[in-house]
Amino acid sequence: MAQQEPEELLELSSGTRSILEEHDLRPLWEVEDDMGTVLDDPEADIWKWDDIQTAIDNIEQDVPIADLPPGFQRRVAVPINTANAISNSIYVGVQTVSPGETAPAHRHAANALRFTIDGHEDMKTVVAGEEFPMENNDLITTPQWEWHDHVNDSDETAAWLDVLDLPLVLDSLNARNVFEYHELEQQPVTKTQGYWDSQYGRGRPDDASKDSSIPGPFEGIREATPPYRFGWDEMLETLHQRAENDEPDPNNGYSLSYVNPASGKPPLFPTMSFRAQLLNDGPTDPHFHNATEVYFVIEGDGATHVGDEALEWSQWDIFVVPPDATHHHEPDDEAILLGMTDRPVFEAFNLYAEATPS
Repeated sequence: MAQQEPEELLELSSGTRSILEEHDLRPLWEVEDDMGTVLDDPEADIWKWDDIQTAIDNIEQDVPIADLPPGFQRRVAVPINTANAISNSIYVGVQTVSPGETAPAHRHAANALRFTIDGHEDMKTVVAGEEFPMENNDLITTPQWEWHDHVNDSDETAAWLDVLDLPLVLDSLNARNVFEYHELEQQPVTKTQGYWDSQYGRGRPDDASKDSSIPGPFEGIREATPPYRFGWDEMLETLHQRAENDEPDPNNGYSLSYVNPASGKPPLFPTMSFRAQLLNDGPTDPHFHNATEVYFVIEGDGATHVGDEALEWSQWDIFVVPPDATHHHEPDDEAILLGMTDRPVFEAFNLYAEATPS
């Protein structure tokens, strides 16, 4: 699909443009064509939520979804780390949908998920025929080549974290034919709410393979991660149970992995793994590894020390720890982080390495 130059498509106000540039953010439609540019020297960096909030509020005011480039209609502020993404393997963006808006249906080869920042039971992402409510801190998977659209039937703007392996797919794998746009703005809802959860809970159907009624151009050697909504209340309860009964991991505190619902084991995707981390026992031990880690602060305040730099964070900030950088976390009190990493890629090739500084 041929792309026009961003300036030919729409123009942001000078105020919005200044805010984006000042805080190392770009709108998604300007990043798309440049995706896949390798970061020569990834750095530790942090994006403060107040700055992101100001940017997305201005983008929302300037740009209705209907005015965005045809097909790729997503209103997203993208943290930029020296090039066109937050890292060479993981893409992160903050997306908003205003009351009454729909982000139209498309699908792609990249693995993706949504982590709700400011949601509502009437804000829904529709994946593979099912409506998934997006309430605060819910994590919802978007499998490879499954149609998905976002519909806001509430009276408040909803915001969430988009996480995809686009830099890996587009650059390292050079997989350029990765998007397809639905002929309808909204895909038909063909499943009752709770269908996908019912297929991957404790009771399993005899054949848990991918629904053959949803054909796609991608046919892999394994089942893709299924559509699934991880509700936050259950995850939070489990974190607190661990904190009351178990010993913390010296590097990550009390940590829970989001598992692939089909296997019941991590990683959530073949290319990325995710964990919720509760930190409440003072600083963690320093360590380093050759994988990239990106963090979203679910709640709390503190700092992550990366080399000689202290990234001071608070709720909803986003920060990145580059490969091979010695780091540790130091919460002010209790804090909870969403940790994201490309470690599964290194493990797949038996290349993952981790150590403590001597």
